[in-house]
Amino acid sequence: MSASDTALPSAAGAVAARRIGIGLMYGLWRPRVLGAWRVPSAGPVILAGNHSHNIDGPMLIGTSPRPVHFLVKKEAFTGPLDPFLRGIGQLKVDRTTADRTAIGQALGVLERGGVLGIFPEGTRGDGDFASLRSGLAYFAVRSGAPIVPVAVLGTAEPRGGGRTRALPRLRSRIDVVFGDPFEAGDGTGRRTRAALDQATERIQKRLGAHLDGARRLTGRPDQT
Repeated sequence: MSASDTALPSAAGAVAARRIGIGLMYGLWRPRVLGAWRVPSAGPVILAGNHSHNIDGPMLIGTSPRPVHFLVKKEAFTGPLDPFLRGIGQLKVDRTTADRTAIGQALGVLERGGVLGIFPEGTRGDGDFASLRSGLAYFAVRSGAPIVPVAVLGTAEPRGGGRTRALPRLRSRIDVVFGDPFEAGDGTGRRTRAALDQATERIQKRLGAHLDGARRLTGRPDQT
């Protein structure tokens, strides 16, 4: 499955999204980016990030060394956000079904050597990679693109009353830690259900280990 060039999200839009992300994220907070050099400078790449707050996506877009096309839940494409998100090269995905359009567009981004961003937990949660959906494994095994794990830490620190969904304090530090790229497949090219399940297990171990290491590195052992 692939997408024709005319159906793919705008590469120029993703470049614009990165510029907007840089301005907003560095203007409102103080991102500390570690390991960005680990992201391959060319060719297809999948950024797999933990997800505990709504600003995680924009934060990754603004701190990634390359423009990113993120898979974004269709519920976000409402009102004026719909043409805006499409215009900046983001992909709408229906999380309740096998969204063939989104799958084709995502594979098309990778086929043309772009960067696909995905939150493999499927939805905002504790941001600890405790439960992964199989979509990331499918994209990685099908495309052969390496996965770069990314830990975003500091976006969901508790606020007053134990709230964790409020925006982080303005000008507070947020850590974004990029890990070493790795291949999800076993080298055989198999895309059977068993092979994808095994790939998902490998991915979960690598992402979990990266998150643990990022927490130790940044001094945030218990926070996302």
